[in-house]
Amino acid sequence: MALITITTAIGCGGMIVARRVADQLGIVLYDDNRLQQEALKMRFTSEDMKSFDQTAPGFFTRLLKRRPAEYLELMASAVYEVARSGDGIIVGNGAGYFLRDFGCALHLRVHAPEEFRIARITETRKVGEEEAKKLIRKADSDLRGFLQSSFQMDLDDISLYDAIINVSKIGMESAASQITAMAKTREIRECSLSALEKMERLSLLKRVEAAALKNNIDIQEMLFEVPEPGVVRITGMISPMRTVGGILEIVKSVPGVKQVICEAEGHPLGEI
Repeated sequence: MALITITTAIGCGGMIVARRVADQLGIVLYDDNRLQQEALKMRFTSEDMKSFDQTAPGFFTRLLKRRPAEYLELMASAVYEVARSGDGIIVGNGAGYFLRDFGCALHLRVHAPEEFRIARITETRKVGEEEAKKLIRKADSDLRGFLQSSFQMDLDDISLYDAIINVSKIGMESAASQITAMAKTREIRECSLSALEKMERLSLLKRVEAAALKNNIDIQEMLFEVPEPGVVRITGMISPMRTVGGILEIVKSVPGVKQVICEAEGHPLGEI
């Protein structure tokens, strides 16, 4: 099995490299569209979320701007669900952060200097050099802002990556070949069963938290745990606007939940 996250930027050729690696390893590439399809399987059910057209272009951009917490829970759910299988290449969307403690994943950054990126953008987008520079700087600023505000993560922190590959030095074909070789090493392929079970529990936890957020449940007051696969424990405070039965119904509706243990207490305001 090979689970790879790639952090890259506009004009670096990261998506081309990722596609070649996916072809060479015979695994699925999760780009923005594919990962967002996975995220949508988590389903939006609350009345409040019906104001969003989930099929319209830019849905996730709008969700990130207007409801960042729900966006991040949704992306985390999708990333953990993909990781649960142990195979796949995930490009962007904070995957490196979400899977930072998952020892089975290979975290990479595909990088290139500005001159290389300008040349690629002028060629592929048929724009002038000045326009290419503007596109690069705007995209880089957006990426850095997203990583910093969402994860308090610095794009240039080398500790986040197992390897940084400069495609301007070795070319995209060689970059893909090197990543493929790394993914085939025994250390990466031999992912332990206990690690996969941990990822399965994380995946379920994020699906439950996403369902809670979609139904306007404060996950700071009501806490969810997955002590073992398929089992969800609820602790903390139940809002006076909620019933135990309603909470259980929401949690039990999440795919993969087999048993719910509710140890949450009624909120003191509910007794006034």
